[in-house]
Amino acid sequence: MSEPALFLEPILRRLNPFWQGKPLMRLPEFRRWAFQAVLQRLEHGLAKATVLSGPRQVGKSTLVLQIIQHLLAEGVAPERILYVQFDELTEILRLRQPILQIVDWFEQHILGKTLNEAAQAGQQVYLFLDEVQNLNEWAPQLKHLVDTSDVRVLVTGSSALRIEQGRDSLAGRITTLEMGTLFLREIMAIRHEGSLPALLPLNGLSPLRERAFWDELRAFGMRYAALRDRTFAAFSERGAYPIAHARADVTWAELADQLNETVIRRAIVHDLRLGPRGTKRDPQLLEALFRLACRYAGQAPKAAHFVETLKQILSANISPKRVLAYLSFLDGTLLLRLVEPLEIRLKRQRNPAKICLCDHALRASWLQEIVPLDPQGLARNTHLRDLAGHLAESVVGYFLKSITNVDLAYFPERHGEPEVDFVLSVGEQRIPIEVKYRTRVEPNALSGLRHFLDKPIYQAPFGVLVTLTDEIVVDDPRLVCLPLSTLLLMR
Repeated sequence: MSEPALFLEPILRRLNPFWQGKPLMRLPEFRRWAFQAVLQRLEHGLAKATVLSGPRQVGKSTLVLQIIQHLLAEGVAPERILYVQFDELTEILRLRQPILQIVDWFEQHILGKTLNEAAQAGQQVYLFLDEVQNLNEWAPQLKHLVDTSDVRVLVTGSSALRIEQGRDSLAGRITTLEMGTLFLREIMAIRHEGSLPALLPLNGLSPLRERAFWDELRAFGMRYAALRDRTFAAFSERGAYPIAHARADVTWAELADQLNETVIRRAIVHDLRLGPRGTKRDPQLLEALFRLACRYAGQAPKAAHFVETLKQILSANISPKRVLAYLSFLDGTLLLRLVEPLEIRLKRQRNPAKICLCDHALRASWLQEIVPLDPQGLARNTHLRDLAGHLAESVVGYFLKSITNVDLAYFPERHGEPEVDFVLSVGEQRIPIEVKYRTRVEPNALSGLRHFLDKPIYQAPFGVLVTLTDEIVVDDPRLVCLPLSTLLLMR
């Protein structure tokens, strides 16, 4: 018997009410896109463990409970399911090897046999470990578990950094999936506006290499323009967190407070409070730096610029190295993604990374500054066009960066070559992408795209121009023009 786990028994039984024939908490009927993908990997995937990562409050825990609900409805015996939520259970830190000790207790007191005995009897066991990254040495424990037991495991985490640190020891034993904020078509479904399919398959990047795919995407957006535009207006107003649209009755002021407390401060104060070997991080510096990251979303400011501003705000001497390290920590929470400059011929460029926020609503809530992205909203606030352009670039960067196995960079101005906002690499082929978020695009504004396409060394047969509206067209047959609202219908 695993005695140290006994003090957790009441908590474990409360987390798993189905052991006593009682229902789970009421769950949303809407299921996010990752539901089927995770369920398929959990039941039939080659790897025993699936890791689902994503920022806080995007629906990972809800998805886990929906999968448990589905398994129970399909006839899986309740005693073959274990769910543990590690995020709030500080008592777990008293355990030396919490995962292994809790599973040992589960085998003896709930399952009534070992995981392997159950599997050999045709009774597959499912383990759900929610927000497991908060445990020290979670990866070695999971490795030992899947190496010695016939079991299927789903792990979730809000820290890409800690998940990545565990990936090496789990090589070949896990499959990973990232779930960000809502796709545009998911916002449609939650708001009961309509239903549209995703054009890009979950597994496979090859369509991105074809010009025909981007032309089809443009036509798809125009075909459903009315539905697309209504949904994009809602996205512009409230962002893409599930709570923003599931509770459309809540005012923006209430929603902003909720995002600040449960997403931003939770990540900064809780997820980033401690580094390796218990080293403490400065929450004031993290908050100030995230505020600056919001200011420079869609841009690539140098660390020295951050340093000067932070010195004035915090009255402290902060080095560029520390700024870069703390930006990396924020990237690890998935609140933002850092898009690095394109490396050509294996020469690392010295340019800074471009900052892309996971949701422009976080910027609006943290800075208390709303910048519309939809054409109608911008027409009423023309003074915000430049800011909207940067935010549109930020949206594009995070959206593309979250595609599994995609390689995304940006091409900074150098050696007389103009900048290109993003470069999507699929194998050896590159797709330059420029964001011009205006009602009119002058020909000289496309010099970066054209220069990149003209260079055979970059292996780019066509480029993509992301615009504000469908009406923008250019006279270069190598360019596909599509509005941001249509790009977001890709997935």
